[in-house]
Amino acid sequence: MQIVLCYPVAAKHIAQIQEIVPTATLIDAGQERVAEELLNADVFCGHPKVAVPWDAVATCGRLRWIQSSAAGLDHCLVPSIIESDIIVTSASGVLADQVAEHALGLAIACTRRLPLFIAQQKNKEFVRRPTGDLTGATVGIVGLGGVGRRLVEVLEPFRVRILATDYFPVHKPPAVAFLGGPDTLSTVLEQADILFLCVPLTARTKGMIDARRIAGMKQGAILVNVARGQLVEEVALADALHSGHLAAAALDVTPAEPLPIESRLWTSPNILITPHVAGQSAHRIDAMTDFFCQNLSRYLLGTNLRNAVDKRLGFPEPQNLK
Repeated sequence: MQIVLCYPVAAKHIAQIQEIVPTATLIDAGQERVAEELLNADVFCGHPKVAVPWDAVATCGRLRWIQSSAAGLDHCLVPSIIESDIIVTSASGVLADQVAEHALGLAIACTRRLPLFIAQQKNKEFVRRPTGDLTGATVGIVGLGGVGRRLVEVLEPFRVRILATDYFPVHKPPAVAFLGGPDTLSTVLEQADILFLCVPLTARTKGMIDARRIAGMKQGAILVNVARGQLVEEVALADALHSGHLAAAALDVTPAEPLPIESRLWTSPNILITPHVAGQSAHRIDAMTDFFCQNLSRYLLGTNLRNAVDKRLGFPEPQNLK
């Protein structure tokens, strides 16, 4: 068995994986060699950020399993992989603590207007201005997977009213006042003071928050996106911020990454942008390796894998989530 890795592992992580499969050949391909090494892989764990010949990989017929080191799967779910027999599993939930924590930080930064006060501090201006509240707000969460469900737990102490949508509106957490399917999105948008986007990027969700959806959001609402930038139409968001329809937006992800310097989002009022760092953690690689090793043990035993993805949907079904 040849296992190709494409996430920033250290020697201890390779040794940990090797202990599960002593006879396997492990290749730490990195971004530099992943495209060529994938052609000879039986198992792949990682997240290529470079062009990968997925069609050729599928045609070779050797690769049996892709374990993404990211929750999102838009990097590998191309038609040839979807149509193949290759098993795909996601990292959904592995970094849910970090992403939820970051989402909470972004929301509080917007409600308490921290970017404004930081700018005032730089200018040595001691000026009191109105702020908003997270406590007691109506919160919308679009996508109740690993991150969305952790976000519910993080938000609960703030005594918020939580409305959520999910492709599989099942197993409603007690703290959620309403959980509906994708067709109930408008209901959530028109009531939410703060809207969190936690859904994967798929053909169904790309551009889902467009001008019409933004117009349907509550006047003065805040949009927080910690999922994928292409969920939101860039021009529509910039327009809504400039017009004041949205009070603020906080983005850890942008339509293009890095965000081009000519993008209007950079100069839109009341926007906070972080460079796709919500999932970062000092323990990130340890956590990912632990999860891969758990799934690798299951794979070798022929038992069900955690986070097994319905490739046509683009994400795991609830019963398969970590």
